[in-house]
Amino acid sequence: MNDKQNSDINTNELIKSISDNDAKISLNQISLQLQEMNPSAVAHTIESLPPKERRLIWSLLDTSAEGEILAELHDEIQQELMAEIKSDELVKIISDLEVDELVDILQNLPKVKVESVLSKIARRDSERIRTVLEYSEDSAGGLLNTDVISVRPRHSLEVVMRYLRSKKELPNNTDKIFVVSRDDKYLGELPVSKLLVSEPSLTVRELMETEVKPIAADTNDKEVAKLFEQNDLVSAPVVDEDMKLLGRITVDDVVDVIIEDADQNLIGLTGIAEDTFAPPGRAAKSRALWLSINLLTAFIAAATINLFQTTIDKFVYLAVLMPIVASMGGVAATQTLTIVIRGLSLEQIKSSNLNWLFRRELFVSILNGIFLSILISIVTYFWFQELLISILICAAIVINLVSSVIAGIFVPIILNKLNQDPAIAGSVVVTTVTDVIGFFSFLGLATIFLVN
Repeated sequence: MNDKQNSDINTNELIKSISDNDAKISLNQISLQLQEMNPSAVAHTIESLPPKERRLIWSLLDTSAEGEILAELHDEIQQELMAEIKSDELVKIISDLEVDELVDILQNLPKVKVESVLSKIARRDSERIRTVLEYSEDSAGGLLNTDVISVRPRHSLEVVMRYLRSKKELPNNTDKIFVVSRDDKYLGELPVSKLLVSEPSLTVRELMETEVKPIAADTNDKEVAKLFEQNDLVSAPVVDEDMKLLGRITVDDVVDVIIEDADQNLIGLTGIAEDTFAPPGRAAKSRALWLSINLLTAFIAAATINLFQTTIDKFVYLAVLMPIVASMGGVAATQTLTIVIRGLSLEQIKSSNLNWLFRRELFVSILNGIFLSILISIVTYFWFQELLISILICAAIVINLVSSVIAGIFVPIILNKLNQDPAIAGSVVVTTVTDVIGFFSFLGLATIFLVN
């Protein structure tokens, strides 16, 4: 059994014991179990418990381990725990963290508390942190770590090796050394693999690689993740607008971006971004906005139905059948929406291939529309013994499935152009469109052919 499996077992047992209020396990035993778990496992345990039990676990942690655990927690839970920690205590907790981890934590604090913390740490570290805090947290500047190794091009490899040995310990994920000028402008990079196998008498200038471009500090974090994926990077230099080396981004930070982005896309489909074990009041507040928006769209759909109230009064079975039309369109639109959101996230959808994608989705919709409408019309005929109604619902299904393609493709693209997240707003808009068109097409056709 490997370490990860052991960690998972310990985590699950601890969560179960605390959640079940197991009287057989003492606080001392819990503390001992926590000491045996790695920071990531402890963070997972804290996130898997309600607020009261979270505070219990936090109170049992050794101060020396709190910083690493805090860095592993999701933003909302970080804020919850840090709200009860004084600035002096927080400085002790986070003092051994790397700059990028420090910045991630400080970005979740009120500005006053950030200034209080920075005033209590070493001036050199404070300046480095302030440099990173100047950039947005979803940019390359917000991701960078200032703990880098840089050398000048005139140095020999022997001098570089002596310099590295003098440090005794290299920063994590150091696969390359950055080459800078006298005024710290980025010139290139020297892979550690080349350094180890080359003649010590050679200079850095002779071996350094200059074709690899650094990442601008204002680059979006999603674009950074894409660059790492396309180029199989372990680390990459980050520069300001004057090409001055600010620091580096490492692959572990990029993995965090990818996971966070995937998490946002998933929860964005419902408009909910909250801690799983958030208190009821906070959870209700975070959901109220999107429930209100959905309520508004429901009224729009209801108003559409109300236009045909006379028709429904005469033919009551229309009220039984019309949810089928709306539901089929909603599901089809959501399928197309998901494909488009994924394509936008991966930057696969361009103006050059949008027409092909639209035609493909339209063809798929027509095929499914023909098959499903025939199936539904047959069921409708045997149910109500009305041939005309069967034909009308068949036509309405095809119309709504076609509209679902138009909505599913163009709504997220338009929202993206307007700098709105299509994962959050897209599902609400496309569902409204398919509901309204579904009701309007079915009841409108019924009014034309049954009433007139």
